[in-house]
Amino acid sequence: MVETVTVFGGDGFVGRYVVQALLRDGHRVRVASRNPKRGWFLKAQANLGQIAYVSADVTRPETLPHAVSGATAVINLVGILKGDFDAVHRQGAANVAAASRVAGAHCLIQVSAIGADADSPSAYGKSKGEAEAAVRAAFPAATILRPSIIFGREDQFINRFANLIRMLPVVPVIGGGTKFQPVFVGDVARAVAVVVSEPAIHASKTYELGGPDVMTMSQINHWIAEATGRTRPMIEVPDNISAALATLTGWLPAAPITHDQWLMLQQDNVVGAKSKGLAAFGIAPTPLDVVAPGWLVQYRKHGRFGAAA
Repeated sequence: MVETVTVFGGDGFVGRYVVQALLRDGHRVRVASRNPKRGWFLKAQANLGQIAYVSADVTRPETLPHAVSGATAVINLVGILKGDFDAVHRQGAANVAAASRVAGAHCLIQVSAIGADADSPSAYGKSKGEAEAAVRAAFPAATILRPSIIFGREDQFINRFANLIRMLPVVPVIGGGTKFQPVFVGDVARAVAVVVSEPAIHASKTYELGGPDVMTMSQINHWIAEATGRTRPMIEVPDNISAALATLTGWLPAAPITHDQWLMLQQDNVVGAKSKGLAAFGIAPTPLDVVAPGWLVQYRKHGRFGAAA
């Protein structure tokens, strides 16, 4: 049976991979976003009539019924790194969950993040935790996925540091000892698609998703430098200095990190010991060093003609 799946944020970084995974599985996909034109590039991935677009804003509940009408499954990928976290994360997720329940959807997937905690000192982490609670209250059978840092060709994590390493003669590393478990965007997308295909198995469950390697921020930066053939001295910025730099955000455009991001860096971002992770979906995690060199080539001195190390 062909199902209609609504993907909020389907035109974003993670969204494009989720949409592609759903299309490959034969679903009809409805991409819901504030600016549907941004997702038109996905048409090339779909068969005739397999993909549709609808204008919707998770912070405006009156725009959601049309987006979820007739959908068997609904996926909420909407998230921000700056701005009104409460409106977008908590209230937006609550709006999507309520609309999905009224529409009679059988499956709701809320993509959250490791570190989501209603008691988090970080506004980002707090809003993500409160979003999970709001989703559970409105749609108890929802499946919640908490990935660690997600990497892929279009990401804003690995690419950001690769660009800094390319530009700076000396690279400052903030939160050098903080641990991450980077997870490939394609694996996250596949996990979402598995939940859509097997909603009863994963209903009401929460999963943390990570890759095969746990790396510190310092190790990630050194790996990127090696992969792009850029030898750079790196200086780990002490916490008291990085905290001071973070407070400059808001009036100093060049501040390297927001205060809220600094707060998030005070805790490791790794999968819990009791979590089944990607194995729960039959997925073998993809290592960073298997796929990242394919796009990091652009940061080498002479592009693909430059030496890798």
